[in-house]
Amino acid sequence: MGNFVENLPPVLAEAIEANLLESLADLGRSPRVEFHQESDVVWFVTGMPYPSFNRILHARFESGDIDARIESALSPFKLQNLPMLWHTGPTTRPPELGEHLIAHGLRCASDEPGMAVDLQVLDDEGAVPPGLMIEPVRDLDGLRAWSEIFAAAFGRPEGTVKATFAVEADLGVGEHPWRRLYLGLLAGKPVATSRLFLGAGVAGIYGVGSMPQVRRRGIGQAMTVMPLLEARAMGYRLGVLHVSPMGVGVYRRLGFREYCRLCRYVWPG
Repeated sequence: MGNFVENLPPVLAEAIEANLLESLADLGRSPRVEFHQESDVVWFVTGMPYPSFNRILHARFESGDIDARIESALSPFKLQNLPMLWHTGPTTRPPELGEHLIAHGLRCASDEPGMAVDLQVLDDEGAVPPGLMIEPVRDLDGLRAWSEIFAAAFGRPEGTVKATFAVEADLGVGEHPWRRLYLGLLAGKPVATSRLFLGAGVAGIYGVGSMPQVRRRGIGQAMTVMPLLEARAMGYRLGVLHVSPMGVGVYRRLGFREYCRLCRYVWPG
């Protein structure tokens, strides 16, 4: 990558995390999502019994009362016995907060690299495999298909399909340029998903998934590249994402580099 990205590691680390947090905070526009922003922690709860629908997004605790603040932050979820996720990243305080979370009964569910790419060097040649069409989701029928493929691609419980559909429908399908859902179709059949979120001055890619029977065909790569090219056309210079360790090689070949670690801790309820 060019010097534009190589000279910005601290800024990129914060931008990667900030885009993730803004994309999750955007869910607060749904009446199903009870969103709270306190002086040292941000969180939301939906009442739905799935960890991804109840989260603590950002914590900056003083070192003297960490245990008390952790229990206080967890109390809304524990009172309703709701499973939840707690995010940590480069701006989490204290830096060793994850160790304290484990001591309070949470477990590390993921430890993923946060990556960024200079969109000016992102290559679109051969980006879309033969037979694949990538369409933005514009209506409720498309959203229903997106929700079903998203759940299947990530192995989520069937009940999350309705929950995902309901929240995304509340947010307005195709109505807001900063949040765009994409559906990949192979021979006219939905097989893949991704989501673009424009926030913190960068273009974030999330929810890149494909059905098991069509994997290893470059479809996930296409579902990443094409939304980012749209962001580039809108004037965005940087693309960001976080990815499982197994997918790092794919994104490195696209020009992405790692700038931080993003972790999720789960309380199972």
